[in-house]
Formats: sequence, C-alpha cells, structure tokens
Amino acid sequence: MKELSLKVAVIGAGVSGLHTARELKTQGHAVTIFEKTNRLGGTWAYDPRVEPDPLGLDPGREIVHSSLYQSLRVNLPRRLMGFLDYPFTERKDPREFPGHEEMLLYLEDFAKDFGLVELVRFEHEVIRVERVDEVSHDWVVESRTRRSESEEEEEEEEVFEAVVVCNGHHTEPRIAHIPGMDSWPGVQIHSHNYRTPEPFQNLIVVVIGNGSSAVDILTEISSVAKEVHQALRASDIHFKKLESHDNIWQHSMIECTKEDGKVVFQDGSFVYADVIMHCTGYKYHFPFLRTNGIVSVDDNRVGPLYKHVFPPQLAPWLSFVGLPYRGVTTLIIELQSRWVARVLSAKVALPSEEEMASSVEELYQHMEESGWPKHHTHQLQNKFDYEDWLVTQILDLPPLEKWKEEMYFSALKKITSIDDDEFRDTWDINKWMQEIA
Repeated sequence: MKELSLKVAVIGAGVSGLHTARELKTQGHAVTIFEKTNRLGGTWAYDPRVEPDPLGLDPGREIVHSSLYQSLRVNLPRRLMGFLDYPFTERKDPREFPGHEEMLLYLEDFAKDFGLVELVRFEHEVIRVERVDEVSHDWVVESRTRRSESEEEEEEEEVFEAVVVCNGHHTEPRIAHIPGMDSWPGVQIHSHNYRTPEPFQNLIVVVIGNGSSAVDILTEISSVAKEVHQALRASDIHFKKLESHDNIWQHSMIECTKEDGKVVFQDGSFVYADVIMHCTGYKYHFPFLRTNGIVSVDDNRVGPLYKHVFPPQLAPWLSFVGLPYRGVTTLIIELQSRWVARVLSAKVALPSEEEMASSVEELYQHMEESGWPKHHTHQLQNKFDYEDWLVTQILDLPPLEKWKEEMYFSALKKITSIDDDEFRDTWDINKWMQEIA
C-alpha cells in the first residue's frame, strides 16, 4: 500500500486540533490549522468575558468560545491528563489537580516543542467547509479574518485534500426547557457564562444538573449565596438538605416555574429563587460545514459517523476528532488523531463504506433497543472498550495500562459527589497507585 502525503486543514487549535496536527505532521502531511481567536488552547484559554445573552439562545450574539470559570481545576489526576508520549509534568502549579492555567501552559509547550505554532492561522474563522464538487475528494475551506476593529473583514478560500474538524463542543449551550420559564421573573444563566461566585451574593440560586461543572459551581456559589438548590433528573432523588453543607438542598427536577418567582420541583417542594443556573451541557455545532445533508446534527447526534470519527460516505477525507465524552478526553483525542493520521497516510485501511454504515446502524439500533437517548450517542459507556479498540487500529501502540481505566472511574465517582468536593486536595494518588499495584 503506497503511503500518501496530503494537504490537510484542521479546524481549531485546542487540544483536538493541536494533537491532530502533530500526528498529521508526523505522518508527513502538509497541515494548516485554522483558529478563530488570537491564541491557541481552545476551551483551555480562559476568557473573563461572558456573552450578552446569558442563556446563549440568541444566534446573533457575540460568542465567547471558552466556558472556563476562574477557579476551575482539572477533575482528573495530572497523570491521566497528559498525552502518552508527552506527560503533563509540572510547570507552575505542582498540584495533582492543577488549575486551568497549568493545562494551557502544557498545551503551549506541546505546540512549541512539536513545531505546531507556525502551522496555525490565528484569527481565521472558518465560515464554510464544502466539497469542491460531488465527485471530488477535495474540500474548499473558506475563512474570514479581521485583525483589528478598524480593519475590514477579509474572506479567502483554499482547497485541501482532507479536513479534520476539531472545533470542540463546549461553546453552544443546551438548556433545560421548563414550563413557565419564559415568564419567570428571575435571572437565568447557562454555566457557559459563569466565571466567579460574587454576582450571587445573598441570592437564592437553583442549579440544574449533576455533572462536574454543576457540582463545582454550586459548591462555589454556596460560599456566598443565601441558599443553593440543586435540581436532579435521577428518579430516586427526593427533597433533602445536605449534611455536608449548611445551605445546599437537593430536589428532583423542576416541574415548572411561576410568574411570582416560585420554582416548583417534581417532588412537590418549591422555592422562591432569584437565579436558575443551567449546568445542562452543550450542543455539537458546526455552522461552517456543508455536506448536503450527508452529515447532520440531530438531537445532539452527529452522524452518521463510524466510531464517532468518519462519515462513511465522505471518509477518510472528512473526519471529526474529540466528539466523545465520559472518558479521558485527552486520551481519546490522542488515539483518534493517531488513527486519522494513519488512515490518511494509507497505513491503516478503513472498512468499506457499506461496512461502516452498517456499523453505525447497529449502534443506533442497539441504543434504541436499550432505551438509550439519541442525545447520548457520543457518551461512552462504563468501560474503556472504545479506547482499547482504537489502540488496535493504530497498530504500533501497546495495550493501555489497566490503571488508567481504574483511575478514571475512581475519579468519576468523586467528580459528581457533592459530599466529596474536596477530593482534589484529599485524594492521595500515589497511595492509591500502590494499593492497586
């Protein structure tokens, strides 16, 4: 099989884009990274600004890419966060669970050490990705740039042989749709626009969600708020006050809101609140991508995609890196990007279009039979099956060490527990490693 060297566009200079570019460059491809901001790092580049629409519903709003809050620390141990051949060693923050600034320094060092910075076209927002024609494998990438407010926007087009989409999925908010929310008089905000707890001083706040950000934010807000009430979708949740916190209550999900400020929960409890905070996740969003319906986003399912990466009808010339969640994100990105780079080099072969499409349909059918909601298509299950499968496709990697899987699932239990919100400082990782050895 003859190896190929292609001209490849990478959309985004965050974790996915940088590692994908490194792998493509290593395999001998000519890489251009398009980044709409003036810095690399993606969601790890903290931005103190928030959007003018706190719920993120206005499609014409000025979009702030990053969703980081000022106090955010990584929620997985440092030794899990780094790439397999580029460990996440100490820069300025020696903690096992460092702050977001440390992760950005790590990514900046990674980009410098592998010669990626010079591949990035900063302040180039991709506004169109489209095949040159229906029979060609080539893609037109149209980008828009404006280096200062006083300059006119410039648009330019360039043709590439392949495109890898790495634009992240923590920018376009998903919100809970609650009866009465349009007429509820309080403030509603999505966690995407949360930065610091001070605006919630002495307020009564309802937080919807139980993910890592929800737990972080409600715990932090409780230090200044009068009361914090967490709304959960779990069927076994009933109204209770948490013993570990003086001013946090848990409820079932919100049933409705009233014009007098009342928030009514499904368990029959209610509270008159000032703020509802939606910690309800994000939408996959590719406004630049034009595939004539071949690839679409339906209820947060991006598809059809073979193994969350390749659209069968357009593979391997279009691919996506970084869509799955509920796993070690950096590891998944690393394995996906290695796979993509080797496929484009013709070192690794994909199944036929028909076989890939059949695999996707099997996944969809299994989800439907299991009652697994469509919007969880890219949520990985409680094993490292996907990561282990990717390793088998890359060929030159040894099997993943078992401790990585065990550490991740141990961390996952701690991440979503309000009663263990100090775990980043109390979990002795070295002792834990010795105990499982």
